[in-house]
Amino acid sequence: MTMLQVRNQARGPKASVRRPSFRSGRLARSGLLVLAGGAALMLGTEGTGQKRSLEMLDQLEPGSWELREHGTGGSAGDICIRSGRQLIQLRHPGLNCKSVTVEDSPTEVVVQYMCAGQGYGRTRIRRETNALVQIDSQGIVNGQPFAYAGEGRRAGACR
Repeated sequence: MTMLQVRNQARGPKASVRRPSFRSGRLARSGLLVLAGGAALMLGTEGTGQKRSLEMLDQLEPGSWELREHGTGGSAGDICIRSGRQLIQLRHPGLNCKSVTVEDSPTEVVVQYMCAGQGYGRTRIRRETNALVQIDSQGIVNGQPFAYAGEGRRAGACR
């Protein structure tokens, strides 16, 4: 009598030890592959027909943009942009900052960003047209706080 038969007799006449079969192991692995594939689809939206992150900014017309701060009555500043994404970091231009998208809709985006050792900001951009946006940005630059609320309007080609 084997050790397994002795154990089964001790448990009673209907007790048996169930060994996992090859089929159940293969089924479990298949289930894990399906779950992993589903997670990959949820994480990667490229190629799945879903919109890209911050797509609204990519639709803004490149060129020379006039930025006019609300409530100052002063003159406007010009900026030449290749992509609307440049409007996120108006006070930290050209820096390689880490960002987190807080809100992303067809008409509005909110992005928080951190520039190591250089400061940080939170920018809200609302699109009225592909050539007119409202910008609200605040944060810290060079150790000093900043707040900007204004309008961006495409003025033409960059010079």
